[in-house]
Amino acid sequence: MTTQSQAAKPPVTRFDAVIVGAGMVGTALAGLLAEAGMQVALVEAKASTLHLDDVAGEIPAPRVSALTPVSQRLLTHLGAWPAMQTARVTPYRYMEVWDAEGSGHIRFSADEAGTAVLGHIVENDVTLAALNEHVAKQPTLTRLNGVRVEALQTTARGRWLVLDDGRQLQTPLLVAADGARSALRALAGISVAEESMAQEAVVTTVRCAQPHGATARQAFIAGRPLAFLPLTVDGDDRYCSIVWSTTPEHAQALTACSAEALGQALGEAFDHRLGDVMPVDSAYRFPLVQRHAQHYVQPNFALVGDAAHSLHPLAGQGVNLGLMDAAVLAEEVVLAWRRGAPWGSVATLRRYERRRRFDNSAMLGLMKGFKGLFGSQHPVFTLARNVGMNGMNQLVPLKRLVMRQATGERGRLPLSCR
Repeated sequence: MTTQSQAAKPPVTRFDAVIVGAGMVGTALAGLLAEAGMQVALVEAKASTLHLDDVAGEIPAPRVSALTPVSQRLLTHLGAWPAMQTARVTPYRYMEVWDAEGSGHIRFSADEAGTAVLGHIVENDVTLAALNEHVAKQPTLTRLNGVRVEALQTTARGRWLVLDDGRQLQTPLLVAADGARSALRALAGISVAEESMAQEAVVTTVRCAQPHGATARQAFIAGRPLAFLPLTVDGDDRYCSIVWSTTPEHAQALTACSAEALGQALGEAFDHRLGDVMPVDSAYRFPLVQRHAQHYVQPNFALVGDAAHSLHPLAGQGVNLGLMDAAVLAEEVVLAWRRGAPWGSVATLRRYERRRRFDNSAMLGLMKGFKGLFGSQHPVFTLARNVGMNGMNQLVPLKRLVMRQATGERGRLPLSCR
């Protein structure tokens, strides 16, 4: 890997692809393109790069993802998974979901799904640090840290970027991976449908009196889903990552109260299923907004990850959808590049959009539907969801179908994920 000094300001540097945003999705995409031999620039506003040595703390980071087996295969293909295992990953074999307002309950197991695990709970920092270790080995990848895109132009040869330090980049393929509030998406003039969920997510890490038993648990409490996601820290399996999607007023109260009061509130809301609960970190909150770009591609331009879509954390699918965006886009682009075809053309990029938009739209719609179903306190809806959950719990073939969807086994998977 090469690194350009900010003091050096060449007039124009050409790359086969430029990716703006070095989060998990952007870095994974950069790795996939670079390992194929493409000359790739990865542009990131943050000045420093996260390394595995930076994420070895005793207390897990508050932001985690439930990585599916399909995402695990992609990360293994990229060489990141072994490094993640040396840091901290927690497999879960079971998932329990129940309606705290009624009797509805459903339990999923890896055995019923025919898989070794249903997924892994992994700190986002661990995944990103491991991906950074991988891309650092790619000789055709150039990292540009501590810079932002100041201007964007369309030319006959593709896209022309001007960075805020004066450097200029030219590329046949520009990819926006710069998050839900993508500045690059705005510069490209792509509109986005945005809907507030009227909720905020409260996240923290807790230590419970009882072990989690490799089980991800989620309770629906008056339309406010509370998840206890399993974490194992130095062999201690009594840790959990908390995600409580609730009203802004309740979120503010939870993040303002003492650790003891927060632990008591979490334990009571969770019916003390894991005994007493004690937070080991501060609680953080952030607003929940679902977004979906009107389209993913333009000539020589594509959106991936949260820049294209962001959804409610209810099913923990956000990062998995983004990683699949990266895998599919890389597959279509590399195929065109190897054939000598214009890899930044609309024809090439629309193949990516066709393969990803339906799946992303379906997941966004499903999350909105779940929120509506479990958010209603009407007796008819309460009865319907409880009968439905209990009925599904008895139908193993239907549960297996649902679990295959949840583990990412849907649609035509790219080779890197098989």
